[in-house]
Amino acid sequence: MFQVNFVDVKAENAIFDGEGWDAVVVVTPDLDTIGFDEISLLAQHGAHVDKRVGKSPTLLFAPGLAGGRLIIAPVTQVNDEYVDVRVYADAARAAIAIAKEAGAKRPLLYVVPSKDLRFSFASEVAALACGQELWQTLELREATGLTPAFEAIGLLSSSTHNSNLLNALEAGRVLARDLCGTEPERMSAKAFADYCLQSLAGSVIKTAVVEDRDILERDYPLLSAVARSSFAVGRHQPRVVKLEYLPEGEVTRTFLFAGKGVIYDTGGADLKVGGSMAGMSRDKGGASAVAGLFKTLSMLKPKGIRVIAELGLVRNSIGSEAFVTDEIITSHAGVRVRIGNTDAEGRLVLADLLSHLRIKAVSAVKPEMFSVATLTGHVVRCYGSYPAAVENSVASSQQCAVTLQQQATQWGEPFEVSTLRPEDFAKIRDVSGAAEMLSSNNAPSSITARGHQYPAAFLLKASGLFDHGVTAPIPLAYMHLDIAGSATEGDPLYGKPTASPLVGLYQYLINR
Repeated sequence: MFQVNFVDVKAENAIFDGEGWDAVVVVTPDLDTIGFDEISLLAQHGAHVDKRVGKSPTLLFAPGLAGGRLIIAPVTQVNDEYVDVRVYADAARAAIAIAKEAGAKRPLLYVVPSKDLRFSFASEVAALACGQELWQTLELREATGLTPAFEAIGLLSSSTHNSNLLNALEAGRVLARDLCGTEPERMSAKAFADYCLQSLAGSVIKTAVVEDRDILERDYPLLSAVARSSFAVGRHQPRVVKLEYLPEGEVTRTFLFAGKGVIYDTGGADLKVGGSMAGMSRDKGGASAVAGLFKTLSMLKPKGIRVIAELGLVRNSIGSEAFVTDEIITSHAGVRVRIGNTDAEGRLVLADLLSHLRIKAVSAVKPEMFSVATLTGHVVRCYGSYPAAVENSVASSQQCAVTLQQQATQWGEPFEVSTLRPEDFAKIRDVSGAAEMLSSNNAPSSITARGHQYPAAFLLKASGLFDHGVTAPIPLAYMHLDIAGSATEGDPLYGKPTASPLVGLYQYLINR
């Protein structure tokens, strides 16, 4: 797998005698608090010669240090009360890029510890940021035989077994980036399923794939409607990937995930126009992040938690078989849904997945349910690059979203929390009375009031989860995570996938 290999380094003298390391990268908010006199003196001397030292990432000639290279990466704005641990990630990314350009193969990363609780996991976040910086697209790797830039990155830290955690998180993120960021023919629904299963082969993860059309149309009717026109082309046909992690010993909590994997979103009969179809091969970020989470679980094997997922992989193809606005389709949960806009396809895929997961959840130990999706443009208009968590009343009573927000922020993946309101349920009423509900209005979500909140109301109703509220015999906690703004970074169409919110979700799962 194309990823960074992190190695724990406990001996501080590794900075000086090398031990195979060929550059020292120091991420610090202050040149005076580095903790190594030799490095501080070199940095301070360098600052007299080059005013950039301590203000921007700088490479210094450093005789006596590993590789003779010292890269000082200043962490700016640490005294700004509104910043979070991502300031360490930014510094580390800039520094590791310099190390790569300088020809280093085994850099040693040292993040100066901070007493500020906002930066409790600064070292881990900085290391993972290096992985994000160094990842290259699957297409490029396959076309050129590209190999990783570094043999390893050393982590000078007092933490024990830190590299095990980080390597597992990064392995999951690499899988998620590969799945999300790869073009729609190389990563078709079938190829996505195959790539996912190959990555999990031989692990503790139980896997299965649903591909038979009769079964899909019977058990996933809304999903199959989205994919209806794709059935005619073998390589474009839909899949549902089922994953399960079962720990050794007692299960104390169960987490169930539905992942949106729209391989390519044309908009369907409500065709995307004006150039807005570009980049729609990234509409599988939710399913990709969930698949990556299972890669991490397969390596770390946490105790006590059972994790189940269904990933809906479809192509919203156009053609004579395409479903159209005004159709009424009965969901897996038995709810009659009028289609309001075929470009609101993600919620249809998720509703059937959630219905299947709901059935498993009612007999599970302390279940919590999630949908993860690049769902709306509205969440981007609302929150920019931040994902939103929209929870049902049960999850709200258990403070699920707030807890996720706290855990994820500590690890550099901050969330915004949105609230369901009565108006969100009003938006999905079918005024004709012919169907029980409407999937969406016929305007883009980005110009629709509460455009990322009301899809969660639809998901609750269409999946049958609405009947498991706080006063129900079996209440079920559920959070909808809209990651449309955070799934990629940089260029709005072809930027680098981030694997968000994999790291935050893993921390939530193991600390809940």
